Amino acid sequence: MHSPFPSQTDLTICFAHVAYQMEATFARRETGIRHFQVWSRPELAERLPEADVLVVSGFWQNSLLEHAPKLRFIQSIGAGTDQFDQASLRARDIRLANASGVNRNAVSEHAMACILALARQLHSGRDNQHKRIWRGMISDLSQREDELGGKTLLIVGLGAIGTRLAKLAKAFDMRVIGTKRNPSTAQDVADEVHTPDRLLELLPQADFVALTCPLTPETTNLIDAHAFAAMQPSAYLINMARGRCVDEPALLAALQNGTIAGAAIDHFWDEPLPPTSPFWALENLLITPHTAGETRMYEENVLDILLENLGRLAEGKEELKNQVV
Repeated sequence: MHSPFPSQTDLTICFAHVAYQMEATFARRETGIRHFQVWSRPELAERLPEADVLVVSGFWQNSLLEHAPKLRFIQSIGAGTDQFDQASLRARDIRLANASGVNRNAVSEHAMACILALARQLHSGRDNQHKRIWRGMISDLSQREDELGGKTLLIVGLGAIGTRLAKLAKAFDMRVIGTKRNPSTAQDVADEVHTPDRLLELLPQADFVALTCPLTPETTNLIDAHAFAAMQPSAYLINMARGRCVDEPALLAALQNGTIAGAAIDHFWDEPLPPTSPFWALENLLITPHTAGETRMYEENVLDILLENLGRLAEGKEELKNQVV
């Protein structure tokens, strides 16, 4: 059992993000709950003692707990929660929920856009535009733009994002296979659903491999040299998951050596990607700067979850929406 949660009249919410307009969007809801926003980690450390509720993502460091005597609930702005020390939160009776599902549409559409871009070579077209090159017609069929109909998409992680990506892919007449820890809970959108332990068996079938799984000990470096070796040389990797789901040295080697045809990567081990990184120079790589989840609806979607959870906490309910702790 958890201790009683403060009433709304006694509640103070701290919104902490470098760019998202959380406070302004929350103010339009006219809840009457006290709130403020900080825009940097030092400012968060300074003002965190005022907060009963913290809405945060990238600014979080576990050392901040020493500055949070009143903190009772953390609403993560993102789906990932690997940055939080869950044992320490439990010891202090601080609840934690993530924002899983808020960017379901954005990430699945971003993944589909990357699949289309690679198939239609839009990244090469943009590169040639900058070079003022009008590419001629191609005789080599293996180098020509392609169609998606009949191609196989392997989705690693058929959660909310992966399920919607499957629906989008089916609209392009693709064959969709996926992995899910419990295939019996998968929606009826993929042609086949398998357990994650069969990944190496499935990879040779795929023309596109899309990662939409969370980062866990089981998915860390999930796509490694063995996985790349199992993929078709004509296949593409689409990583919409955490960067550490992919073994980066193995990815670099696979792209440089032609083990796979190319990739679209939204998340790297270290961000921002250093200017000296060799990934920048690869013509068969499409890079987006961790923007797959960006959407003009993001703030509103997070606040929907926050307010639902505040209501549950006020009523003394144990179960939160997207509960982690």
